[in-house]
Amino acid sequence: MKIMHVSLFLVLLGIFSCTSTKQHQPIAKKTYHKLIAKGAAISNQTQAVLLNHVGQAMQQGGSQYAVSFCNLKAFSLTDSLSQINNCTIERITDRPRNAANSLKNQTDSLIWQWTAENHKVGQQKDTLVYLANQLLYYKPIKIGIPTCLQCHGSVNEIAPQTAQKLQTLYPNDQATNYQLNELRGLWKIQFNIQKD
Repeated sequence: MKIMHVSLFLVLLGIFSCTSTKQHQPIAKKTYHKLIAKGAAISNQTQAVLLNHVGQAMQQGGSQYAVSFCNLKAFSLTDSLSQINNCTIERITDRPRNAANSLKNQTDSLIWQWTAENHKVGQQKDTLVYLANQLLYYKPIKIGIPTCLQCHGSVNEIAPQTAQKLQTLYPNDQATNYQLNELRGLWKIQFNIQKD
């Protein structure tokens, strides 16, 4: 386990250090901590807004209605919060419900592997990557409450009407068969850096 973690770290280090000097400069410690805190605040705000709206949808019409709500409104809520916070907020995963939430590039895939390894040993870690004039903040998302399992749990435990709605709206859904506290995805927040 330690060897894999070290190897993955070395691969990440190699990728992130392969950019030119103009594109890749060390992040000052103060800036790093400031952006980690900002990323955590934005991801917490976004998650709270989404969970609040999903909770209201569940109360209004159960998990079947919540699936429809997420299909129609989750991206617009995230986009609104991106504009408010002057960044780009995404949720990404290796098992997407919506293809737009897939891991998009090698950086996403490597951060996913690193996060999954940390999660297995009980470490929740967020991180900041400086790559090609972008600062990318990543934070783990886990299945935090039993209510999440009504749409993301075992296919045998999801209500038939909800399963049907998932199949209709997301025919290529991979986001089921999770357990409580399992890693579900990552928040990915892109901060644009102005060139000097």
